[in-house]
Amino acid sequence: MTVVGSIFIWSYPPAKLNYILGLLVLVYFGIVVVIDLEHRMILHPVSITGAVLGVVVGTVAHGITATLIGGLAGIIIMGFFYLVGVLFARYRARKLGRDDDEEALGFGDVILAGVLGLMLGWPLIWFGLLLGILVGGLISLIIIAFLLVTKKYKTMSFFIAYGPYLILGAVLVMFIAVPTRNLLVK
Repeated sequence: MTVVGSIFIWSYPPAKLNYILGLLVLVYFGIVVVIDLEHRMILHPVSITGAVLGVVVGTVAHGITATLIGGLAGIIIMGFFYLVGVLFARYRARKLGRDDDEEALGFGDVILAGVLGLMLGWPLIWFGLLLGILVGGLISLIIIAFLLVTKKYKTMSFFIAYGPYLILGAVLVMFIAVPTRNLLVK
């Protein structure tokens, strides 16, 4: 996938970014996806590295103001969903009669949204998060339908990593939608 992505960004580099920055973003996204899929967590060193990369990429692509506002917006938007998830986890624990320490949405996803906000800037972070949330929701519905049909569904006991969907939304905005729009405008 990295080779295909590298060839793609060589041919169609992200708006205002060169090949090297685009490749660094692509590698960072790959690291986040693999770790989140394997462990369902986003590690702090990965988040810190992403924040540094996000400030550089965002400043080059959008300027410092749009970058910082995008990062803050990402944290606020996903922070709201995180708080809703905390309430859902409490409801789930009460309904199950026990607390198994599972979260509906982890705080690493909130931090990742801030990193993506730095990279995408304001207002593109809205679109990136919206796409990620919609794709994650669609995949979740497909998984739930499959589990219901196969009669393997246990009430509120199946969890997915959400970071890959947030990354997918950012990839669609950064590498597909914005470069395509820039090609069409020229």
